[in-house]
Amino acid sequence: MPQSVPTFAELLAECRHSAVHLETRDVYGVAEEDADFAAWRDGWEYDLTDRSSWWNGFHQSVSDAVQRGVVIRRARVVSEPVSEYIRYEHSCTPQNLAAGEDIRWLPRRLASDVLLPGNDFWLFDDRILKFGLFSGDGALVGHEMEDAPAVVKSCGDAFENVWARAIPHVDYRI
Repeated sequence: MPQSVPTFAELLAECRHSAVHLETRDVYGVAEEDADFAAWRDGWEYDLTDRSSWWNGFHQSVSDAVQRGVVIRRARVVSEPVSEYIRYEHSCTPQNLAAGEDIRWLPRRLASDVLLPGNDFWLFDDRILKFGLFSGDGALVGHEMEDAPAVVKSCGDAFENVWARAIPHVDYRI
């Protein structure tokens, strides 16, 4: 498959049925989050009632897709006790829920017999994967696209296995 990598928004705009995201890292060092993460460390919390203070293009893309009937699910496999970054991510998850995502958490100790891919991914309409490639310290270093049926099936199965065991966000306590 050619390695021209469309943006998440472009892929989601073409999506018709489902988009699933599997996250397996305990630390992400995404530069766009640095200021919010630092503010959160200093005690700042999002005010969900003030949507203009946190709603962004990602949330709008998700909301638009959900309004078209796309089901968007995210599963996070996490070590416990959770890392500081996962605590931050957990505190921000209500934003994703407000946009229309369904999110679950799976403690890593409950995933020992689940075969997981080596990289996080988004799977769109059970046909195309966008892998996120990260450095050891969590910095995003790139993306790769994949549409080979065996790889798509393997990743889709991994996601569904995690999803079936995972705890809905509203019930997952850290």
